[in-house]
Amino acid sequence: MKPRSYGPFPYSPVIDRPRIEWPNGAHVALWVIPNIEYFSLLERPGGYGGGGKIPDVVMWSERDYGNRVGVFRIMETLDRYDIRATVALNSNVCAEHPQIIAEGEKRGWEWMGHNESNTRRLNEAAPGEEANIIRRTLDTIGKATGRRPAGWLSSGLQQTWDTLDLLAAEGVEYQGDWCNDDQPYVMTLDAGRSIVAMPYTMQLNDKAAIERRLLPAAGFCQMICDQFDVLYREGAESGRVMAIALHPYLIGVPHCIGALDKALRYINKRKKVWKATGCEIARHYRAQQATGASVKKKPAKKSR
Repeated sequence: MKPRSYGPFPYSPVIDRPRIEWPNGAHVALWVIPNIEYFSLLERPGGYGGGGKIPDVVMWSERDYGNRVGVFRIMETLDRYDIRATVALNSNVCAEHPQIIAEGEKRGWEWMGHNESNTRRLNEAAPGEEANIIRRTLDTIGKATGRRPAGWLSSGLQQTWDTLDLLAAEGVEYQGDWCNDDQPYVMTLDAGRSIVAMPYTMQLNDKAAIERRLLPAAGFCQMICDQFDVLYREGAESGRVMAIALHPYLIGVPHCIGALDKALRYINKRKKVWKATGCEIARHYRAQQATGASVKKKPAKKSR
């Protein structure tokens, strides 16, 4: 992508779009994204700067708790509501923590590429190395799971001007770094390629809410419920995506996991919710665009 002042897509106000219809008349496509990450003791986490000394035992241990304990609490909670996660996966996890991969496979979880390690980001890579990082990440996950990822979320959501074209060239169908919508849309790239932008979230994200804004777990639960109510109402007119971004070392601790359970129980009371993976949402959206199945908006009907 050439440097530009706006993205590789036209400005599209939500009030002017064709209607999106989800399967079975769902108002909301529920997309739950655990970020399962690997942090090396030998490196500072990407984006944190170089001021700290290595090893940073405090920072590292907190995150390692998520992979040792927290992620399995998330699994149990999602199982309770028949939700298959779409994991943003650092590919180093495949070799370092294969038990997590095995448990996710049992549940039919989807795996997105998320760089090799969370201590290295694409916009910090040496010149010419970004393409290799993307390829190795996808190949490693594909070998470990038998399926090369169809989706991508960059570590720290950090891209370069080349990232989207490199992803599309590797066959990636959708990415979640551009958090500027509640519906999917298509990005037009070089060489006639395109990629779906999926509505990932920086707001409904335990890292932003709990770690950065110091919101209590109950407050994060309320955020999820409040956001769901609005999207469910709007989704009666045109389908919305409800992304919930999770980190095992945050929501997976004992005093926070109940908040996730409570929020999902609230969502589960509504009937018109499609519990989907990122790939399912992106492909359904693409199919509607290709066939012209989407129709103009019509007045919303009240629905429970």
